[in-house]
Amino acid sequence: MMLAENDPNAGGELTMWALTELFRAQRHLLMLSQTALARVAAFLLEMAERLKTSPELELPMGRREIADYLGLTIETVSRTLARLEQSSVITLESSRRINLLDPDRLISLSE
Repeated sequence: MMLAENDPNAGGELTMWALTELFRAQRHLLMLSQTALARVAAFLLEMAERLKTSPELELPMGRREIADYLGLTIETVSRTLARLEQSSVITLESSRRINLLDPDRLISLSE
C-alpha cells in the first residue's frame, strides 16, 4: 500500500493489472463451457497474447498441463491440435512449439 501512496503511477498500474487478471479469469470460466475445439483455439490465442510471440509460440506447459487448464483429457488436446494442423490452422513444430498459420480462423473457432 505504501508504494501506491509514494508513486502516483503505481496505484493505476496495480489496478490495471488486477483488472486484466480478473478479465482473464472470467474468460477462462466462460471457456470451460465451450467445445474442445473452441477451448484449444482460445487457449492458443491467449498464449499468443500473453507471450507476445505470435505467430510462433513456445508453450510454457506440456499437453497434460494444457489439458488440466482446459478441463479436457490429454488425448482430446492431442487430437484437437492434430485436427487444427490437418486443417492448416497451425503447424506443430514440436510438442511445445506451435506456429499459428491462420489466427483469424482460430478466432472464429474460439467463439
